Amino acid sequence: MNRHVQIIKWPLTDYHEAYTRQKELFESIKAIKLRNKHENRRDITPNYFILTEHPHVYTLGKSGDPRNLLLPEEKLQAFGVQFIPTDRGGDITYHGPGQIVGYPVIDLDNFGIDIIEYIRRLEEVIIRVLADYGIRGERSPGETGVWLDPGGTDPRKICAIGVRTSRWVTMHGFAFNLSTDLSYFDHIIPCGIRNKGVTSLQKELGYIPPRCEVEQKIIRYFADVFGAVMHDENLQKP
Repeated sequence: MNRHVQIIKWPLTDYHEAYTRQKELFESIKAIKLRNKHENRRDITPNYFILTEHPHVYTLGKSGDPRNLLLPEEKLQAFGVQFIPTDRGGDITYHGPGQIVGYPVIDLDNFGIDIIEYIRRLEEVIIRVLADYGIRGERSPGETGVWLDPGGTDPRKICAIGVRTSRWVTMHGFAFNLSTDLSYFDHIIPCGIRNKGVTSLQKELGYIPPRCEVEQKIIRYFADVFGAVMHDENLQKP
């Protein structure tokens, strides 16, 4: 099992472009696995961990309800935001500047886990990051992602998670609100969940920690939680 993971960092990147490039990595890993299966080979499958952010965009998961977009599509342009149906799990969410988006493109067979355990581990990474800032991140029963006060009077999500797997290879991932403009969530029912809010690290702390600092914490805890060896080789440029 190969637990080495190459870190890829992209600056602000259009969602379509990021999806295309992520899909290329996803398909390349699947191709190795298929070749191994049909040709009785044992070629090692690589793993990647992309960190980026996107211009304003609403994305809708394959099982999502388009009615959870509350803004008429003809008005999207006026708000400078795209609407893109995509092939991840989950419902509707928002991506935009100030958000840390993580796309692990990994072979779960390398880590000996299934998709449920994979999602729980992604949540654990963010929970540990929040703990470093004195914030208690939690899971909400039946609702994917990382929450603050999920069973209390002010439940709010700080990190959304939506993934896709094929042949135990993953794509898509998580969206962690660092200094996100939360007003964009007013035009959707985030993740299709009513009567619960969203928040950001900036809102909770009253200041914005350096993005590079938060990213390094995410990388460190990803390594810890997944038992991975991370390599920041900066081999892929936008």
